Amino acid sequence: MEEKEEVIKVTNLTKDYGNGRGIFDLNFTIYKGETFGFVGTNGSGKTTTIRNIMGFIKPQQGTVQVLGMDAWKDSCEIKKYVAYIPGEIAFPDLTTGISFFKAQAELLKLKNMDYANSLIKRLQLDPSANLKRMSKGMKQKTAIVAALMADKDILILDEPTTGLDPLMRETFLELIKEEKEKGKTILMSSQMFDELEATCDRVALIFDGKIIDIADINALKNSDIRAYKIEFLDKEEYKKFKRLKFKIIRDQEKYSQVTIQIEDNKINHLFKVLKNYHLKFISEVKFNLEKHFKEILAERLKGGENV
Repeated sequence: MEEKEEVIKVTNLTKDYGNGRGIFDLNFTIYKGETFGFVGTNGSGKTTTIRNIMGFIKPQQGTVQVLGMDAWKDSCEIKKYVAYIPGEIAFPDLTTGISFFKAQAELLKLKNMDYANSLIKRLQLDPSANLKRMSKGMKQKTAIVAALMADKDILILDEPTTGLDPLMRETFLELIKEEKEKGKTILMSSQMFDELEATCDRVALIFDGKIIDIADINALKNSDIRAYKIEFLDKEEYKKFKRLKFKIIRDQEKYSQVTIQIEDNKINHLFKVLKNYHLKFISEVKFNLEKHFKEILAERLKGGENV
């Protein structure tokens, strides 16, 4: 089996701002050609982690390596290989998007602007607009074009769809899939499970500065575990079913309803059992990234674990 090439390696990374804020003992590796997602609420530590990877912040403990180089000490060299969309966009003191893209091209020593122009067209961006007077969505599109036009091997994107309308968000996600097909290594943070599920190979859940879980999207989509919501017409039959050895993950007594989790190879047995019951309905509950992470968090909080 071919060994995967490590592109970004985060080891025991800690940046403590006090009062429980910061990131604590983070460990993960992103491999060449992989799209790695980072999900969490505001203040969970996504941006702090990304700023450490970009070399903007010096870790208190631990290390970050990008292409085998130290993210803090070799920050200037690493940036030759990395394109970045920040979470908070601030443009230089230039008048229009056109002047900004020209300055970017000069900085990148980029002679051919064909790809940049195609991005501008696909994102329906007016580059002649005044940079300072652009809407949030226009600024986001400008930052996307500036990052992708460089055609760098590594893309680090901090909530890149913020401010985009639903159609432009879909266009952006298509662009990310195309970048992945080119062999790019991509780290993308978001608060939106669906866009990470649509684009990523793996997704890390960060909560209160700690990584709670890293989910493999392919394994999640092809899981041999199913969930079914079952509602009984008779209260006594509902109670009788609950005494059986099925794994109940949600119980709504008010409606005589349970949601059970079951392995694929036991589904036939379930339906044989249910033939003896009077049901109002039964429906499969699709298992997705959001449900997976919420279940993990609920289990930890229920168990009183320090997450």
